[in-house]
Amino acid sequence: MIDLRSDTVTRPTEEMRQAMAQALVGDDVYGDDPTVNDLEEYAAQRHGFEAALFTTSGTQANLLALMSHCERGDEYLCGQQAHNYKYEAGGAAVLGSIQPQPIENNPDGTLCFDKLRMAIKPDDFHFARTKLLSLENTINGKVLPISYMSEARKFCNQHQLSLHLDGARVYNAATALDVDIQEISTHFDSMTICLSKGLCAPVGSLLLGSTALINKAKRIRKMLGGGMRQAGILAAAGKIALTEQIKRLQVDHDNAKYLAQQLNQIEGFSVNEQHVQTNIVFAKVDSSLDIEQLVETLKTKDILLSASNPMRFVTHQDVSREDIDIMIREISNA
Repeated sequence: MIDLRSDTVTRPTEEMRQAMAQALVGDDVYGDDPTVNDLEEYAAQRHGFEAALFTTSGTQANLLALMSHCERGDEYLCGQQAHNYKYEAGGAAVLGSIQPQPIENNPDGTLCFDKLRMAIKPDDFHFARTKLLSLENTINGKVLPISYMSEARKFCNQHQLSLHLDGARVYNAATALDVDIQEISTHFDSMTICLSKGLCAPVGSLLLGSTALINKAKRIRKMLGGGMRQAGILAAAGKIALTEQIKRLQVDHDNAKYLAQQLNQIEGFSVNEQHVQTNIVFAKVDSSLDIEQLVETLKTKDILLSASNPMRFVTHQDVSREDIDIMIREISNA
Protein backbone atom coordinates (compact mmCIF):
# COMPACT_ATOMS: atom_id res chain seq x y z
CA MET A 1 0.00 0.00 0.00
CA ILE A 2 1.33 3.44 -1.00
CA ASP A 3 -0.37 6.00 1.22
CA LEU A 4 0.24 9.70 0.65
CA ARG A 5 -2.85 11.02 2.45
CA SER A 6 -0.89 12.13 5.52
CA ASP A 7 2.20 11.44 7.62
CA THR A 8 -0.18 10.27 10.36
CA VAL A 9 -0.31 6.90 8.58
CA THR A 10 3.32 6.05 9.41
CA ARG A 11 3.88 2.71 11.09
CA PRO A 12 6.18 2.31 14.12
CA THR A 13 9.72 1.25 13.31
CA GLU A 14 11.10 -2.13 14.32
CA GLU A 15 13.20 -0.39 16.99
CA MET A 16 10.02 1.17 18.38
CA ARG A 17 8.21 -2.16 18.44
CA GLN A 18 11.06 -3.78 20.38
CA ALA A 19 11.23 -0.89 22.84
CA MET A 20 7.47 -1.03 23.37
CA ALA A 21 7.58 -4.75 24.07
CA GLN A 22 10.33 -4.31 26.67
CA ALA A 23 9.22 -1.01 28.24
CA LEU A 24 9.20 -0.64 32.00
CA VAL A 25 5.73 0.50 33.03
CA GLY A 26 3.77 1.75 36.01
CA ASP A 27 0.57 3.70 36.64
CA ASP A 28 1.05 7.12 35.02
CA VAL A 29 -1.90 8.67 36.87
CA TYR A 30 0.04 7.98 40.06
CA GLY A 31 3.18 9.28 38.35
CA ASP A 32 4.70 5.80 38.63
CA ASP A 33 5.46 5.00 34.99
CA PRO A 34 9.25 5.27 34.62
CA THR A 35 9.19 5.31 30.81
CA VAL A 36 6.63 8.14 30.66
CA ASN A 37 8.60 10.06 33.28
CA ASP A 38 11.79 9.59 31.29
CA LEU A 39 10.16 10.83 28.08
CA GLU A 40 8.71 13.91 29.78
CA GLU A 41 11.96 14.78 31.53
CA TYR A 42 13.97 14.32 28.34
CA ALA A 43 11.52 16.35 26.26
CA ALA A 44 11.45 19.24 28.70
CA GLN A 45 15.23 19.42 28.90
CA ARG A 46 15.77 18.95 25.17
CA HIS A 47 13.41 21.76 24.20
CA GLY A 48 14.33 24.22 26.96
CA PHE A 49 11.16 24.05 29.07
CA GLU A 50 10.64 23.36 32.76
CA ALA A 51 8.20 20.48 32.27
CA ALA A 52 6.40 18.30 29.74
CA LEU A 53 3.22 16.24 29.58
CA PHE A 54 2.61 13.14 27.44
CA THR A 55 -0.86 13.21 25.88
CA THR A 56 -2.90 10.97 23.64
CA SER A 57 -2.97 13.32 20.63
CA GLY A 58 -2.03 16.71 19.25
CA THR A 59 -5.65 17.79 19.52
CA GLN A 60 -5.60 17.04 23.24
CA ALA A 61 -2.20 18.70 23.73
CA ASN A 62 -3.37 21.89 22.00
CA LEU A 63 -6.62 21.95 23.95
CA LEU A 64 -4.75 21.52 27.22
CA ALA A 65 -2.48 24.42 26.28
CA LEU A 66 -5.40 26.70 25.44
CA MET A 67 -7.31 25.78 28.60
CA SER A 68 -4.21 26.22 30.74
CA HIS A 69 -3.36 29.65 29.36
CA CYS A 70 -6.97 30.90 29.23
CA GLU A 71 -9.98 30.88 31.56
CA ARG A 72 -13.67 30.85 30.64
CA GLY A 73 -14.52 34.04 28.77
CA ASP A 74 -10.93 34.62 27.61
CA GLU A 75 -9.86 34.79 23.99
CA TYR A 76 -6.94 33.54 21.93
CA LEU A 77 -5.68 34.91 18.62
CA CYS A 78 -4.78 32.46 15.86
CA GLY A 79 -4.68 32.01 12.10
CA GLN A 80 -7.76 31.37 10.00
CA GLN A 81 -6.00 28.17 8.84
CA ALA A 82 -4.78 27.19 12.31
CA HIS A 83 -5.33 23.52 13.09
CA ASN A 84 -6.47 24.24 16.66
CA TYR A 85 -9.12 26.61 15.27
CA LYS A 86 -10.27 24.90 12.08
CA TYR A 87 -9.68 21.17 12.48
CA GLU A 88 -10.02 20.30 16.16
CA ALA A 89 -13.81 20.24 16.50
CA GLY A 90 -14.08 23.63 18.20
CA GLY A 91 -12.71 22.19 21.43
CA ALA A 92 -11.51 25.50 22.87
CA ALA A 93 -15.00 26.99 22.56
CA VAL A 94 -16.99 23.86 23.40
CA LEU A 95 -14.92 22.53 26.31
CA GLY A 96 -12.93 25.56 27.45
CA SER A 97 -15.46 28.37 26.87
CA ILE A 98 -12.56 30.18 25.18
CA GLN A 99 -13.30 32.47 22.25
CA PRO A 100 -11.07 32.05 19.19
CA GLN A 101 -10.27 35.20 17.23
CA PRO A 102 -8.98 34.01 13.85
CA ILE A 103 -6.87 36.29 11.64
CA GLU A 104 -6.38 35.65 7.93
CA ASN A 105 -3.07 33.93 7.27
CA ASN A 106 -0.65 35.55 4.86
CA PRO A 107 0.35 33.38 1.87
CA ASP A 108 3.53 32.33 3.73
CA GLY A 109 1.53 31.19 6.76
CA THR A 110 2.42 34.15 8.99
CA LEU A 111 -0.07 36.52 10.64
CA CYS A 112 0.06 40.29 10.17
CA PHE A 113 1.01 41.99 13.44
CA ASP A 114 -1.04 45.08 12.57
CA LYS A 115 -4.15 42.90 12.17
CA LEU A 116 -3.33 41.07 15.39
CA ARG A 117 -2.90 44.36 17.22
CA MET A 118 -6.30 45.57 16.01
CA ALA A 119 -7.91 42.32 17.17
CA ILE A 120 -6.75 42.66 20.79
CA LYS A 121 -9.79 43.63 22.84
CA PRO A 122 -9.86 46.67 25.13
CA ASP A 123 -9.98 46.12 28.88
CA ASP A 124 -13.76 46.48 28.99
CA PHE A 125 -16.37 44.09 30.38
CA HIS A 126 -18.16 44.07 27.02
CA PHE A 127 -15.33 42.05 25.51
CA ALA A 128 -13.61 38.72 25.96
CA ARG A 129 -10.17 39.08 27.54
CA THR A 130 -7.41 38.57 24.94
CA LYS A 131 -4.81 36.36 26.64
CA LEU A 132 -2.92 34.31 24.08
CA LEU A 133 -1.46 34.22 20.58
CA SER A 134 -1.26 30.75 19.04
CA LEU A 135 1.00 30.14 16.03
CA GLU A 136 1.58 26.99 13.99
CA ASN A 137 4.90 25.77 12.55
CA THR A 138 4.81 24.22 10.04
CA ILE A 139 1.45 25.38 8.67
CA ASN A 140 0.27 23.63 5.50
CA GLY A 141 3.87 22.58 5.04
CA LYS A 142 5.20 26.15 5.17
CA VAL A 143 7.89 27.18 7.64
CA LEU A 144 7.72 30.28 9.84
CA PRO A 145 11.06 32.13 9.76
CA ILE A 146 13.08 32.51 12.96
CA SER A 147 12.87 36.29 12.55
CA TYR A 148 9.06 36.13 12.49
CA MET A 149 8.90 34.04 15.66
CA SER A 150 11.23 36.52 17.35
CA GLU A 151 8.92 39.37 16.32
CA ALA A 152 5.95 37.40 17.68
CA ARG A 153 7.71 37.10 21.04
CA LYS A 154 8.29 40.86 21.18
CA PHE A 155 4.68 41.50 20.13
CA CYS A 156 3.34 39.29 22.92
CA ASN A 157 5.62 40.88 25.50
CA GLN A 158 4.45 44.32 24.41
CA HIS A 159 0.77 43.38 24.73
CA GLN A 160 1.03 41.11 27.80
CA LEU A 161 0.01 38.01 25.87
CA SER A 162 1.27 34.46 26.24
CA LEU A 163 2.61 32.75 23.11
CA HIS A 164 1.82 29.15 22.18
CA LEU A 165 3.17 27.08 19.29
CA ASP A 166 1.23 24.27 17.70
CA GLY A 167 4.39 22.42 16.75
CA ALA A 168 2.83 19.25 15.42
CA ARG A 169 5.49 19.22 12.68
CA VAL A 170 7.98 21.52 14.38
CA TYR A 171 10.87 19.16 13.62
CA ASN A 172 10.06 19.48 9.93
CA ALA A 173 10.43 23.22 10.43
CA ALA A 174 13.75 22.83 12.26
CA THR A 175 15.00 20.51 9.52
CA ALA A 176 14.01 22.94 6.77
CA LEU A 177 15.62 25.85 8.63
CA ASP A 178 18.68 23.72 9.49
CA VAL A 179 18.59 24.88 13.12
CA ASP A 180 18.54 23.22 16.52
CA ILE A 181 15.01 22.85 17.85
CA GLN A 182 15.69 25.30 20.69
CA GLU A 183 16.16 28.11 18.19
CA ILE A 184 12.41 27.71 17.64
CA SER A 185 11.18 26.70 21.09
CA THR A 186 12.97 29.54 22.92
CA HIS A 187 10.40 32.05 21.65
CA PHE A 188 7.34 30.33 23.15
CA ASP A 189 5.66 29.95 26.54
CA SER A 190 4.31 26.56 25.50
CA MET A 191 4.67 24.20 22.57
CA THR A 192 3.20 20.94 21.35
CA ILE A 193 4.98 18.22 19.39
CA CYS A 194 3.23 15.38 17.58
CA LEU A 195 5.11 12.10 17.89
CA SER A 196 2.79 10.12 15.62
CA LYS A 197 3.13 12.01 12.33
CA GLY A 198 6.44 11.96 10.46
CA LEU A 199 8.25 10.80 13.61
CA CYS A 200 6.46 7.43 13.34
CA ALA A 201 5.33 6.77 16.92
CA PRO A 202 1.97 4.94 16.96
CA VAL A 203 0.27 7.31 19.44
CA GLY A 204 0.96 10.49 21.33
CA SER A 205 1.94 14.14 21.52
CA LEU A 206 3.78 16.29 24.04
CA LEU A 207 2.85 19.58 25.68
CA LEU A 208 5.82 21.60 26.91
CA GLY A 209 5.74 24.60 29.23
CA SER A 210 6.42 25.94 32.70
CA THR A 211 5.95 23.71 35.73
CA ALA A 212 2.86 25.68 36.73
CA LEU A 213 1.29 25.39 33.28
CA ILE A 214 1.99 21.66 33.03
CA ASN A 215 0.55 21.03 36.49
CA LYS A 216 -2.64 22.81 35.43
CA ALA A 217 -2.69 20.91 32.14
CA LYS A 218 -2.28 17.61 33.98
CA ARG A 219 -5.41 18.32 36.02
CA ILE A 220 -7.38 19.25 32.90
CA ARG A 221 -6.06 16.16 31.09
CA LYS A 222 -7.56 14.02 33.86
CA MET A 223 -10.84 15.94 33.61
CA LEU A 224 -10.98 15.25 29.88
CA GLY A 225 -10.40 11.53 30.36
CA GLY A 226 -6.79 11.66 29.26
CA GLY A 227 -5.24 10.06 32.33
CA MET A 228 -3.38 6.93 31.23
CA ARG A 229 -2.17 3.94 33.17
CA GLN A 230 0.68 1.77 31.80
CA ALA A 231 1.40 4.33 29.10
CA GLY A 232 5.12 3.59 29.06
CA ILE A 233 4.45 1.12 26.26
CA LEU A 234 3.58 4.15 24.11
CA ALA A 235 6.12 6.53 25.61
CA ALA A 236 8.94 4.14 24.70
CA ALA A 237 8.13 4.68 21.03
CA GLY A 238 7.81 8.42 21.64
CA LYS A 239 11.35 8.62 23.02
CA ILE A 240 12.73 6.94 19.90
CA ALA A 241 10.68 9.33 17.75
CA LEU A 242 12.55 12.25 19.33
CA THR A 243 16.00 10.70 19.43
CA GLU A 244 16.16 8.77 16.15
CA GLN A 245 13.43 9.67 13.67
CA ILE A 246 14.22 13.37 13.34
CA LYS A 247 17.50 12.42 11.66
CA ARG A 248 15.74 11.24 8.51
CA LEU A 249 13.14 14.00 7.96
CA GLN A 250 15.30 15.57 5.25
CA VAL A 251 14.64 12.45 3.16
CA ASP A 252 10.91 13.21 3.29
CA HIS A 253 11.55 16.81 2.27
CA ASP A 254 13.72 15.72 -0.67
CA ASN A 255 11.08 13.23 -1.74
CA ALA A 256 8.40 15.94 -1.59
CA LYS A 257 10.42 18.17 -3.91
CA TYR A 258 10.92 15.24 -6.28
CA LEU A 259 7.19 14.48 -6.16
CA ALA A 260 6.38 18.11 -7.01
CA GLN A 261 8.70 18.00 -10.02
CA GLN A 262 7.13 14.78 -11.28
CA LEU A 263 3.56 16.00 -10.82
CA ASN A 264 4.37 19.05 -12.92
CA GLN A 265 5.15 16.68 -15.80
CA ILE A 266 1.56 15.37 -15.81
CA GLU A 267 -1.01 17.23 -17.89
CA GLY A 268 -3.70 18.74 -15.68
CA PHE A 269 -1.51 18.99 -12.56
CA SER A 270 0.27 22.15 -11.41
CA VAL A 271 2.53 22.57 -8.37
CA ASN A 272 4.35 25.72 -7.29
CA GLU A 273 7.64 24.05 -6.45
CA GLN A 274 8.83 27.11 -4.54
CA HIS A 275 6.08 26.47 -1.98
CA VAL A 276 7.30 22.94 -1.22
CA GLN A 277 9.38 23.60 1.89
CA THR A 278 8.90 20.40 3.89
CA ASN A 279 7.01 17.13 3.32
CA ILE A 280 3.68 18.46 2.05
CA VAL A 281 2.85 19.09 -1.61
CA PHE A 282 -0.30 20.80 -2.89
CA ALA A 283 -1.18 20.26 -6.54
CA LYS A 284 -3.87 22.20 -8.38
CA VAL A 285 -5.88 19.90 -10.62
CA ASP A 286 -7.54 20.99 -13.83
CA SER A 287 -11.33 21.07 -13.66
CA SER A 288 -11.50 18.69 -16.63
CA LEU A 289 -10.14 15.88 -14.45
CA ASP A 290 -12.48 13.86 -12.21
CA ILE A 291 -10.57 13.81 -8.92
CA GLU A 292 -12.99 11.49 -7.14
CA GLN A 293 -12.74 8.94 -9.96
CA LEU A 294 -8.95 9.25 -10.02
CA VAL A 295 -8.72 8.56 -6.30
CA GLU A 296 -11.03 5.55 -6.58
CA THR A 297 -9.06 4.16 -9.53
CA LEU A 298 -5.76 4.49 -7.69
CA LYS A 299 -7.27 2.87 -4.61
CA THR A 300 -7.83 -0.31 -6.62
CA LYS A 301 -4.08 -0.29 -7.26
CA ASP A 302 -3.26 0.09 -3.53
CA ILE A 303 -2.43 3.79 -3.80
CA LEU A 304 -4.25 6.05 -1.32
CA LEU A 305 -4.72 9.78 -1.96
CA SER A 306 -7.07 12.47 -0.63
CA ALA A 307 -9.80 13.68 -2.98
CA SER A 308 -9.48 17.47 -2.83
CA ASN A 309 -8.46 20.37 -5.03
CA PRO A 310 -5.75 21.29 -4.56
CA MET A 311 -4.75 17.70 -3.87
CA ARG A 312 -2.51 17.21 -0.86
CA PHE A 313 0.34 14.70 -0.97
CA VAL A 314 2.38 14.02 2.17
CA THR A 315 5.69 12.16 2.12
CA HIS A 316 6.92 10.15 5.10
CA GLN A 317 9.07 7.20 6.12
CA ASP A 318 6.78 4.63 4.51
CA VAL A 319 6.90 6.34 1.07
CA SER A 320 10.05 5.74 -0.96
CA ARG A 321 11.27 7.41 -4.15
CA GLU A 322 10.26 4.21 -5.98
CA ASP A 323 6.74 4.47 -4.52
CA ILE A 324 6.48 8.00 -5.89
CA ASP A 325 7.50 6.77 -9.34
CA ILE A 326 4.83 4.07 -9.21
CA MET A 327 2.16 6.58 -8.19
CA ILE A 328 3.20 9.05 -10.92
CA ARG A 329 3.01 6.30 -13.52
CA GLU A 330 -0.45 5.23 -12.39
CA ILE A 331 -1.76 8.82 -12.37
CA SER A 332 -0.39 9.33 -15.86
CA ASN A 333 -2.10 6.15 -17.07
CA ALA A 334 -5.42 6.70 -15.27
